[in-house]
Amino acid sequence: MNNPVCPKTGAPMYRDTRPMTLTYKGESITFDMPGWYCDSSDESIHTGQDMKVSDRMLTRLKARAEGLLEPDEVRRIRKKLGMSQTEAGQMIGGGPRAFQKYESGDLLPSRAISSALALLDHDPKGLAVLKARQGKAARPPHSVSEP
Repeated sequence: MNNPVCPKTGAPMYRDTRPMTLTYKGESITFDMPGWYCDSSDESIHTGQDMKVSDRMLTRLKARAEGLLEPDEVRRIRKKLGMSQTEAGQMIGGGPRAFQKYESGDLLPSRAISSALALLDHDPKGLAVLKARQGKAARPPHSVSEP
């Protein structure tokens, strides 16, 4: 791929990372943003993959500002519980791919998921309650005969 040309100066742009700061509800996060940058102006071009970096950082920032679990905390708690991502999604909620998305920062966990994980982090024995409830849901319902 040829280097893109700066829309402001016409100069060639170069692949680089530059510090970027995002702010949300008074919280800030600074990270290295990949992209095509012009050395003679403040112009930049970002690919979809580049934007994924900023999207994931924004998810992390929102989690911090809203008091929700950040991706690393979700992963740590799930591993502490000895569950795969699929098992956690089915047992705790969100579906089979939810934890992959929470842990990569592609999706912000809900307050309910964050709260359930925080409780399970504090008392992992609560997982037995969830397993028992899931076991009941997997069994066929008892037939009730009417008098």
